[in-house]
Amino acid sequence: MGAFLEKPMTSKHNEHGEGNGLRYGVGSMQGWRCEMEDAYHAKTGLGDSLDDWNYFAVFDGHAGDNVAKHCAANLLQRIITTTEFGNNDITKGIHTGFLQLDESMRNIPELASGLDKSGTTAVCAFISGQHLYIANCGDSRAVLCQNAQPIFTTQDHKPILPGEKERIQNAGGSVMVQRVNGSLAVSRALGDYDYKKVANLGQCEQLVSPEPEIFCRDREPADEFLVLACDGVWDVMSNEELCQFVHNRLEVSDNLVDVANQVIDTCLHKGSRDNMSIIIIAFPGAPPVSEEAQKREEALEQHLRARIEQILGEMSSIEYGALLKELAREDIPDLPPGGGLHAKCSYVSKVFKELHPKLAETCEMGNY
Repeated sequence: MGAFLEKPMTSKHNEHGEGNGLRYGVGSMQGWRCEMEDAYHAKTGLGDSLDDWNYFAVFDGHAGDNVAKHCAANLLQRIITTTEFGNNDITKGIHTGFLQLDESMRNIPELASGLDKSGTTAVCAFISGQHLYIANCGDSRAVLCQNAQPIFTTQDHKPILPGEKERIQNAGGSVMVQRVNGSLAVSRALGDYDYKKVANLGQCEQLVSPEPEIFCRDREPADEFLVLACDGVWDVMSNEELCQFVHNRLEVSDNLVDVANQVIDTCLHKGSRDNMSIIIIAFPGAPPVSEEAQKREEALEQHLRARIEQILGEMSSIEYGALLKELAREDIPDLPPGGGLHAKCSYVSKVFKELHPKLAETCEMGNY
C-alpha cells in the first residue's frame, strides 16, 4: 500500500442510520492510495436479547483488503456468540472473539498458503443503554467527546511503546524506524501471519499480537458523540481538533454523513495521503443545530466569496493553490475550529471553478 495515485479518489462511500436513541453517519474515501483497503460495520439493534445494543467498527487494512473485509463481515457475530458474551461478561467476550477470529482466519486458503499477507487494525464499540465498551487493536482510534473536548481515547498500538517493544524483542524481532522488523507500522493487528510464526510462544506473545485493549465506561448524559476512525484521519488531526470540529459542524447541520464527509475532506486538504474511514455516533447529548451557528457559517461563506472575487479581480491569472496561499495569510473570522481554512477548501474550490473555469484543473487536493 505504498504507491500513490496522480490525483486522489475523492468519491465517498456513505451510510447512515438510527436506533436505540443513537444516530450514526459513515464516511469512507480512498484518497491518494492506489487501493481502498478500509472496511467498516455499523448496526443498531443486534437482535433477540441484544436488540437494545449497538455495534460500530472500523478496520484499516494493509497489504490488501481481504482480512479487513473478512473482519468487518464476521467480528460482530464471532464476539456475540462467545460463551462469555452470552453470560454477560462482555469484556471477556470481546477478547475471546478477537482471538478466535484471528485464529480461524488462518484457515482461509489464500492466507494459509501465504499468497495473501494482508492484515488489519480494528477499533469497535458496543453500546448498550447504560454502558460503552470500546476495543482497539492497532492504530485505528476511538474518541469520546463531551463539551467539544475528548474525555476518553484509545491508545494506538505502535511498536515503539515500551510494552509492545518488549514483546516484539521477546519474540525475536526488533523495532527499526518505528516499525516491527523495520516493516510493519503497528504492533497489534488481525491477520499478518508472517509476524505470528514463533512456535513456542502464545497467540498474544507474537511479534504482532491480535489481542485487543478493551475499555468499559458508563454512559453519561453529557456524552455528545463517539468517533471511530482509521489513522488516515488521526495522522493530520488531533483528538482535540476533531472533537472541536465535529461539535462545531453539528451546530451547523444534523446530517451526520455530511459531517463525516467534511472531516475526511478536511483531512485530505490537511495533507493525509491514506485511505480514510470514519463513523460518527451521536448520543442524545449531541449539540443541536444552532441558528446562530448557521448564520455565522453563512457569513463566513459570503466573506470567502467576496475575498475570492476580489483576489481574482486583482490577479486574473492566479491558480487555485496561489489563491489558497493568499487566503491563508488573512485572519478570516469564524473558520471551523480544528479545521481552519482547510475545512472550507471544498467551498473555495467550488467558487473558484465557478468564477475561473479555465483554471479549474488547478484545483488539486492537498497542502497549500
